[in-house]
Amino acid sequence: MIRESYIERKSCAIAKAAGWLVYKFTSPNQKGVPDRVFVRAGRVVFAEFKAPGKQATPLQVRQIEKLREQGMDVYVIDSVEDARNTFEG
Repeated sequence: MIRESYIERKSCAIAKAAGWLVYKFTSPNQKGVPDRVFVRAGRVVFAEFKAPGKQATPLQVRQIEKLREQGMDVYVIDSVEDARNTFEG
């Protein structure tokens, strides 16, 4: 079984190779925020990583919805292919 940490590590490597800045995102007063922030050419993308087939928790879904309501791009990535589609284009 592929672990979430593997997907996250590979995704970050793909993004960096494509010229994205990659930051770990933590917010001490807000639980459930996405795992990473990616920045390239004026674009900011948030990503929550999951093991293949796993879903975001209800709290994570609420945080993702809040970010999307503010016009942010937020992805739940559960495969290396998802990462390629998100960051190589």
